[in-house]
Amino acid sequence: ALAKRQKTERVRFRRAVQLFFAAATNSYVTGFAAGRIYQGKLKQLCHPGLNCYSCPGALLSCPIGALQAVIGSRGFSLSLYVFGFLLFVGALLGRMVCGFLCPFGLIQELVHKIPFPKKIREFKLDKPLRYVKYAVLLVMVILLPMLLNNAAGEAPPTYCKYVCPAGILEGGIPLVYFSPPGADAPQASAALPGLPPVKIIRKEGPRFVTGALFALKMSILALTLLACLVIYRPFCRYICPLGAAYGLLNPVSLYRLRLNDARCISCGACRRACRMCLDPV
Repeated sequence: ALAKRQKTERVRFRRAVQLFFAAATNSYVTGFAAGRIYQGKLKQLCHPGLNCYSCPGALLSCPIGALQAVIGSRGFSLSLYVFGFLLFVGALLGRMVCGFLCPFGLIQELVHKIPFPKKIREFKLDKPLRYVKYAVLLVMVILLPMLLNNAAGEAPPTYCKYVCPAGILEGGIPLVYFSPPGADAPQASAALPGLPPVKIIRKEGPRFVTGALFALKMSILALTLLACLVIYRPFCRYICPLGAAYGLLNPVSLYRLRLNDARCISCGACRRACRMCLDPV
């Protein structure tokens, strides 16, 4: 009974930290009402988790978006700030960020709590698919923004533009469906050097003009949320480039799992308890 109570308390503590951090870093409430993106001084700082720059409530920038914006810009090729930020946070906390500080991780957990006839813990391709996120980090976040320059010498933030479900959920949907009618949407000017401005032209009505790209991103989001009903944190497991970056630093991070060899009896209880299906031993 004591062990069960302690486990419940740990789960509640983690959930409280997740909710507090998500609310605190997305507390620009007037942005939702006005359909405006916060562009104050705090936007020069990165959020440790995956939290879209274009979310109307976001006070901080997404590190993946900032990294792509600088790599793909004409004037810059390497962001020492973003790389330094990822190295610092990763070496300090590792993938603790994913479990405690990432808003999109919290969303996946909450969706997974919805009752569904079949919950899948592991399947045949589970382990090979976990390497996909490293390919996403290398190809879509780093190489494509570096190589796909247009005539002006700029490259689109490929991952954010074509893949990221957090971006369409936190930024795209609120801006499209909750912004008031009237003037054009505000430009998201550069919070970090090289960040391209964004301007979305609105119809004479309450919604932005949307097209094939919006439909693609909505489809990716829908598939992600459906997968969350069945699998615990599927986006974190298989796709998230930020999780891949922190995963590379996890072996050297200050906060990480440590095995007490003197007390471990190799019973497998920790592996059975892990919802991410890892084997701590």
